[in-house]
Amino acid sequence: MKEILPCEIKENVVKLISKDWALLSAGNEKSWNTMTVSWGMMGELWGRDVVSVFVRPQRFTKQFIDGSDYFSLCFFDDDYKDALKICGSKSGRDIDKAASTGLVPVFDKSSVYFEQAKLVIICRKIACSEMSDKNFIDKSINECYAAGDFHTVYIGEIVSVLEK
Repeated sequence: MKEILPCEIKENVVKLISKDWALLSAGNEKSWNTMTVSWGMMGELWGRDVVSVFVRPQRFTKQFIDGSDYFSLCFFDDDYKDALKICGSKSGRDIDKAASTGLVPVFDKSSVYFEQAKLVIICRKIACSEMSDKNFIDKSINECYAAGDFHTVYIGEIVSVLEK
């Protein structure tokens, strides 16, 4: 992996997140988890390159993001779509996602990411906010929250981008 600047990401970031999906991970070598995400944003905020990710309260990964200063997003080639399906449909409370998918976790000084990723974005958590139906101007968004399980939005400053 080589380090690049966020502005040097060659692929369409909308497609990377919404169509290709990503693994959102947090924790350390002793305790960590990952989950598949297909909602998120990348851009500039407060004079910083940032990523925003959305996590529902019942997701096991949430406790790791809440307890960590850093999180990572990993993007993969299409060959890994089945692994991402497992990581998005099974809980780390019930299975060892690395063993179940064959993905190899890499632990650096700040977060966990995966050896097979084609692109890794490591972020320092700088803000979070609970979503609420009170803030939806378009009330049809409530259809995404029939169970009332509103996402927490995490904003992370991009501290490192690694590319294969």
